[in-house]
Amino acid sequence: MNQLGRVAIVRGPRSHETVYRAIDLAGGIKDATQKASRILIKVNFISTKTYETGATTDPLVVEALIRKSREFADEVFVVESDASTTNADKACRATGMLQVCEDNGVKFINLRREKERVKLEIPDPEVLHTITVPKIVLDSAVIDAAKLKTHSETGVTLGMKNLFGLLPEKMKFKYHLRNISKVIVDINTVIKPKFTIIDGFYALEGPGPVSGNPVKMDLIMAGKDILAVDATACRVMGIDPFEVYHIRRAYEKGLGEIMQDRIQIMGNSIDEVARKFRRF
Repeated sequence: MNQLGRVAIVRGPRSHETVYRAIDLAGGIKDATQKASRILIKVNFISTKTYETGATTDPLVVEALIRKSREFADEVFVVESDASTTNADKACRATGMLQVCEDNGVKFINLRREKERVKLEIPDPEVLHTITVPKIVLDSAVIDAAKLKTHSETGVTLGMKNLFGLLPEKMKFKYHLRNISKVIVDINTVIKPKFTIIDGFYALEGPGPVSGNPVKMDLIMAGKDILAVDATACRVMGIDPFEVYHIRRAYEKGLGEIMQDRIQIMGNSIDEVARKFRRF
């Protein structure tokens, strides 16, 4: 089986070593990004809550990604855009991410402030015929640093949903009115992260993506196929990925693999780490 169908599951203490092991088992960032000179690490700043609440990406995970990327990339940036109710710059500081960026000589970019933008046409769209994204997104290799969370609208918020934050507009609620699950499919049709990592050191169950209860899972998942990673994360949470619209529809469109017997699991098994997540 090729590495596109490989997903690493690593249970371990909250440490760089746990993240490194997941990255290596998944085939490595260097190979996945084809030695790209510029790396964008897309984090989840849906709020200013810190990592142990389960709501936002753990700065330790991002620091591990920065260090691995620095082994070959000339430029590494941490990126996010403003949300309707969250200022990404404030969230970067409040979550401790800015300190990690400064400690490692990496710049944080609020994508809302990027002036150069490109309009992309969506082939066979669900609801959006075009999206506009910052040019730097297309000129870089994107690493998707998502969070293991439930979501009151989309069922889960993992790698695919995290790419929603690449849209530079602040008032993103308008996309929720268009059916956010279909919007996620459209975005993932034209934006392809080179590597996806799910931060599950602290996860979130209940009415996410902000409310809910933290769950200490001591877990990192990683892979090159965003659908395979998301489908595996669903199964870890006790959720059938075929019941999550954006994951199932993306699979139907040939955007990745979600069939369990076609995904090679490295490290821990799903059964070893699985926990039934409360969704409401």
